[in-house]
Amino acid sequence: MKKILILTSVFCVLTFLLQAQDINKIINAKEVEKIEKVLSSNEMRGRKTFTPDIDRAADFIASEFKKTGLHYWTGLNSYKQDFFMLESTNTNTAATVDGQNIADSLIAVVSFQPKVSLTEKNTEVLVITSSDDFRKKYVEAISSKKNLLVLVDAAFSSFAKRLKGRPQSKFEQPENSIVFVFGISKATHFSIELTNNINKKSLTNVVGILPGKSKPNEYVIFSGHYDHLGIGKPVNGDSIYNGANDDAAGTTAVIMLAKYYKKLNNNERTLIFATFTAEEIGGFGAQHFSKQFHPEQVMAMFNIEMIGTESKWGKNSAYITGYEKTDMGKILQSNLEGSGFTFYPDPYTTQNLFYRSDNATLARLGVPAHTISTSKMDNEPNYHKVSDEIETLDMNNMAEIIKSIAISAQGIISGKQTPTRVDTKSLR
Repeated sequence: MKKILILTSVFCVLTFLLQAQDINKIINAKEVEKIEKVLSSNEMRGRKTFTPDIDRAADFIASEFKKTGLHYWTGLNSYKQDFFMLESTNTNTAATVDGQNIADSLIAVVSFQPKVSLTEKNTEVLVITSSDDFRKKYVEAISSKKNLLVLVDAAFSSFAKRLKGRPQSKFEQPENSIVFVFGISKATHFSIELTNNINKKSLTNVVGILPGKSKPNEYVIFSGHYDHLGIGKPVNGDSIYNGANDDAAGTTAVIMLAKYYKKLNNNERTLIFATFTAEEIGGFGAQHFSKQFHPEQVMAMFNIEMIGTESKWGKNSAYITGYEKTDMGKILQSNLEGSGFTFYPDPYTTQNLFYRSDNATLARLGVPAHTISTSKMDNEPNYHKVSDEIETLDMNNMAEIIKSIAISAQGIISGKQTPTRVDTKSLR
C-alpha cells in the first residue's frame, strides 16, 4: 500500500511539472504585463462606469477574446453583452418634520420617480438607532417596496455625505421612494417633496465562451470586473484612479485563462469568460449576467479580484472567500499537490467579502461561486487610491497565481470533479 501511495504522489508531482512546462509558454509575467499595462493605463482614465473610458476597455477586452478565438455567448453577435439601467439623481428636496425644516445636508434620497410627495399618510417610518448595524439596516431599507422615511441616529452622520448626491442605479423603475434623514429620532408629522432626474443608461459586460465537448450545458465561469473609479480629486497632481489591482488584475487573469484553455482545447464543460461592468457601483454587471441562465447549470464560478499584490502569507498563495461554504477550495488545493502553491480560507471574514464581490449573486442561488484574491484588506495601501498603478504590482507572482488557478481548475472543467453547492438556507 505504501508503495502505491508513493507512486501516486510521484505521478501527481510529475503531472504538475508537465503541465507547468506547457503553461509557462502561455501564462508568464511578460504576457500578463502586456494585458495589465493596457487596462490600467492612463489612457483608460480609470474605466469609470457610464463613461467613454470604460467603453475603450470593453473594446480592448473584446479584441483579446477575438484573437483568442472564443465563441459568442448564446444569442449575441459580438462579445458585448449590452443592457440598460436607470440612473436617478436627486436634484431638489424640501423636508419638514414636526414643523422643523431639515437641512439639505442631512438628507439622502433613493427614488426613481421624477416628482414625489411623502407624508405620514403614504409613508412608513423606520428608525436606525446608534446600536444598530447601519449597513445592514440600509440594505433592509433600500430593499423595501414601500415608501420609507428612515430616521438615522446622529452617530451615523458621516454616512450622510457618502449617500447624498450619489446616483442610484436599478434595472427597473420602482414606484416607492426612500428618504434618509440624519440626526432625528422621531417623526409624527412630516412633508417631503422630491425632484429627481431619471436617465436610461447603457452598460456592457464582455463575455466569451469555449463550448464544452461532452457536457456543453454544464458551465464553469471565470470572471472579474473591469470597471473602476475613473477621475477624482488630484493627489500630488495625479487624478486618475487606474485600478491596476482593482480589478485590471482580475480581468487580466480572465483573458490569460481564456488563452490557456483555448490552447488546451480539452474542456468537457463549457467555459464562460466574463468581465463585468458596474461592480464598483453595486455589482450590476454580474447581476444582469446571472439572469442569463439557470443557476443549476453552473458547476463553479472562479471570480478573480485583486491578485496583483502578495497575500498576507507571501508569494505563491491566495485566499478564497466563503471557503467553508463548499468543498471547492479543498478540490483546488488537492489538484495543486506538489506545486508549492496554497489556497487559504478568507482571513477577513468580518468584512463579508463573500457577499461584496461579483460571485455573490450566483452564490446566493446555490452556485459554488467564490472570489480568489490576495488583497490584504486590513492593510492594502493602494486600495481605491490614485496610487493603484501597475508599478505596485508583482507580475511574476501574479502569473503564478493565474497558473495555479488554471491547473487547479482542470478537474472541474473536465467534468471529473464537481464542487458541493452553497446551502442557500445558511445565507443571510
